[in-house]
Order: sequence, then structure tokens, then C-alpha cells
Amino acid sequence: MDNLDDKVAVVTGAGSGIGRGMAEAFVAAGMRVVLADIEEAALGATAAELRDAGADVHPVVTDVSVPGDVAGLAESALRAYGAVHVLCNNAGVFAGSKPSWESTLDDWAWVLGVNLMGVVHGIRAFLPVMIEQGEQAHIVNTASIAGLIAGGSVYGASKTAVVALSETVQFELVDGGYRPRVSVLCPGLVDTGIYMSERNRPARYPRVGPRPSGWSIDAARQAFQQGLDPRGVGDLVVEAIREERFYVLTGTGYLEHIRHRAEQIVEQENPTMPPMVAN
Repeated sequence: MDNLDDKVAVVTGAGSGIGRGMAEAFVAAGMRVVLADIEEAALGATAAELRDAGADVHPVVTDVSVPGDVAGLAESALRAYGAVHVLCNNAGVFAGSKPSWESTLDDWAWVLGVNLMGVVHGIRAFLPVMIEQGEQAHIVNTASIAGLIAGGSVYGASKTAVVALSETVQFELVDGGYRPRVSVLCPGLVDTGIYMSERNRPARYPRVGPRPSGWSIDAARQAFQQGLDPRGVGDLVVEAIREERFYVLTGTGYLEHIRHRAEQIVEQENPTMPPMVAN
């Protein structure tokens, strides 16, 4: 998709973080953008700021873990703009890094419901429309570097599944001769508020028990503030869409770990955790 001018993008998790960075990059490329987020105040503030800067945006409050919400998002986008050319299944949450067996079933249901099923719901609601349009179109699924290296507990499991799903959908589109293409975004540390995901945790998924020992909001904030700027990630996504590039990484710091994991699989070795690295 070399020409993005006047095309329509839908971005979930657009109220802040990477989603907002994508929206800003799309607006700069001349696109109209449907902004979706579960956090109504942040969504409204982002929409107002983008409109004040001259952007054509359409905000829709959406819980991507609810299929009816995502179907409603698709209907709203089509009513507003008549077509969808780019879909970014970006909304994501993080429930901490405690051992997997200590995570409750509600932890699993919430994280998988947003991080994985949110992508599934987006694909089901939008991809048939994008195919039917008969135009170039692109889906960007936000995974994580945690989807490409060992570890990550509940979050890592959800993001690994997003990588596998994205690869499958890309194969299916190419083999079927359909025009839409797929990218999977696997960022390292980005300056977002995902460490505060609990603020948007629905009551139907109650959190039980104390936070893991040693966990600190202040420490998490300091760590994430050292991450990449979300707008820079958005610019990388625009490049990937133009180039029809499938894997989108935000840096080279993890490449040796990805290679090492692949070699361990080929050699049937026991997995080892990689050390912490820079983006």
C-alpha cells in the first residue's frame, strides 16, 4: 500500500500508548482513523487533540474481548467512512509476571480475552469486509518480543499465540489469492502505561490476592519510560504497511535471542531464559 492518503485505518487501544502512536502516524500519512479503546476518557482526549490538529478521526468505545463490541466497531467504521483499508488489532493488557500456576483463571481469561481473542474478533469482523472491497488492505496485529523469545508467563503465552495466528492468516490470504496482507508487530520495551492495565480490568475478571513481592508501580514506570517512543513505533508500522513487511521489530537487541531460541528448537535442546537486553 504505497498510497495511504485518504485511506481508512481502524486502531484498537488507540487512547494511549502504541495505539495512539499508530493513529498519529496514520494521520501524518493522510489517513482517516477510527479510534477504539475501552478507556473512554483517554479515547476522548486523544480524539479531541487529533481533531484540533486537523485530523479526521472517529472514536468508538470498544472492549475488544467482547465480540459484539468489535462487530459494532466495524459497523460504526463503515457508517462513518464506507471502507476500511488498515486494521490494527493493538489493544493489550498485562496482568503481572507471577508464575503461571499462580495466575488465576480470571487472569488467564482477561489477558487471553484481550490480547488474543481481541485479535480474533478483529479479524472475524473486518477481514471479510476488506476482502470483499477488492482493494489493497493490511492488518497489523500487535504481539510483543515476548511472542518470539522464551518466558513471559500469561502475557507471553498470549503474544506467542498472536504471532502464530498472524502467520496463519498471512498464509491463508496469499494461498487464497486475496489482496489483504498481514504484519505482526513485536515491540520490545515501549514508553506506555501497559504496566497499569489493571485500571481497565473489567469487574467480571476480579483480581485476587496481593501483587507479586517486589512489584512496584514506580519501578515499572521508570523502566517503561526508558522504552521507545510510541510515535516512533507508529512510524515503523507505516513503513511496514508500505513495504508489505510481515515481521515488525522495534530494534536489534533481541535478534541473537530469537536466533538462539530457534537453534534450541532445531537441536531439540532444553529452553533457556535469555538475559535482559536493550530494545
